[in-house]
Amino acid sequence: MKTVQVKQNKTVHYNKMSSKKVKHILTFILLLLFIYLSGKQVEFSLSSLATGLPNMGDLIVQMVPPNWAYFSNITAPILDTLRMAVLGTTFGALLAIPIALLSARNIFQTKLITIPARFVLNLIRTIPDLLLAAIFVAIFGIGPIPGVFALTGFSLGIIAKLIYESIESIDKGPLEAMTAVGANKVKWIMFGVIPQVFPQYISFILYTFEVNVRAAAVLGLVGAGGIGLFYEQTLGFFEYDKTSSLIVYTLIVVLIIDYISTKTREKLV
Repeated sequence: MKTVQVKQNKTVHYNKMSSKKVKHILTFILLLLFIYLSGKQVEFSLSSLATGLPNMGDLIVQMVPPNWAYFSNITAPILDTLRMAVLGTTFGALLAIPIALLSARNIFQTKLITIPARFVLNLIRTIPDLLLAAIFVAIFGIGPIPGVFALTGFSLGIIAKLIYESIESIDKGPLEAMTAVGANKVKWIMFGVIPQVFPQYISFILYTFEVNVRAAAVLGLVGAGGIGLFYEQTLGFFEYDKTSSLIVYTLIVVLIIDYISTKTREKLV
């Protein structure tokens, strides 16, 4: 009887393994089919890619070496880009706190609060930062102010989304203990929620700031100030050596910020 049972168990195990293998193969085939159909819809072609590769090589040749003397002309706009990122991240991080609290289901159990808050948050995250910048340029004119507002909305969407998910995963023990002693909602949040998510909150701010520095460099293409205006000018006049200088300068700044941000996040863990 034991031998028969062992054989039956092996058969069941083999059938399960075979079923999983078939599912994996079918999933892989569906993935390949999806990639192929997506490429066909956007008219992607390997032959077109191969034809364009020599042109890419010519462009790289024109960009090397960078125009090092151009660094003196772009220091001020680089600093404007950093200022835009700092202000946009700061304002977005502050506005994210109330929206994140309203979106967390373990803070406000009623759907009349959480669903509208999440709808507003999803709406903010749906609008691309370039579109936001273009809208604010139409309102305020060309300059860094539209960029600051665009990055504020962008930062708000990222930080609020990440922080409310962190709030929903906090330890419920301190909250239950505070409820038992009669703490009101404000004290509940101040002493039971914020201390648990504060390190993650700072980490999300630093991460968003890194992203905003890169995003701010692009917003200038629609007139939102910063280094992006110089990208548009140098590319428009085919001054690829100057474009290369912009890329190198921006890369240096981003690497420095990334290093400082990484070290700061390590200390928070």
